Amino acid sequence: MIEQYFSLKDKVAIITGGASGIGQEIAKFYSEKQAKVIILDRQPPKLNNFDSFYEVDVTNEKDVEHAIEQIIERDKKIDILVNSAGIVRLENAESLSLMDWQQTLDINLTAVYRLCQVVGKHFIRQRSGKIINLASQAGVIALDKHLAYCVSKAGVISLTKVLAIEWGPFNIQVNAISPTVVMTELGKQAWSGEIAEQMKQKIPMRRFAEPEEIAAAAVFLATSGADMITGENLVIDGGYTVQ
Repeated sequence: MIEQYFSLKDKVAIITGGASGIGQEIAKFYSEKQAKVIILDRQPPKLNNFDSFYEVDVTNEKDVEHAIEQIIERDKKIDILVNSAGIVRLENAESLSLMDWQQTLDINLTAVYRLCQVVGKHFIRQRSGKIINLASQAGVIALDKHLAYCVSKAGVISLTKVLAIEWGPFNIQVNAISPTVVMTELGKQAWSGEIAEQMKQKIPMRRFAEPEEIAAAAVFLATSGADMITGENLVIDGGYTVQ
């Protein structure tokens, strides 16, 4: 009885950026929960934890539309969309280039909007669906040298809330997850040495998050146990932002 609320068996899940990092870990967890995992990424996944892979540039509208059309034609449905693709460009605000600003917004925000819109139309027709957008604690607070990143992730959180209001009547749940620093390969490269130790001292839990902890939250939000949760931004930061 309880298990039925936490099952992903036979659910069709699309994960952008699923070839690496947090997206890869979510794909792994979803696969273990018996979901049919479809990865959209610019590079092939390193792990064999998915059912199919589409080489897609999430900033390319035609790429996105074509992939979604193919998935619906083949699988007849989509149940879950996870927007995990993202980049970060670190620079002082006065030195941040327009190119880095635009690329960050294109990938982190505009692509999320476009994926939500294309898949959302299908969800509206089938009267069900779950969207999980990977935001960041940087969308809630300000971080030094993270101007474009902070703005993009704040946009994702706002987008999530608006979609939750508009699409709730269609039985569509839209939520965001906002992690602190996560110990993916990129996270380890960006946060090491003294800078990492100083940051950890600001976190009540005194550590960074592991990819598995973010994936576990993404599993819950994708299950029927979370059917009444929508428009939320689940902050996973060890207490950093409550101070």
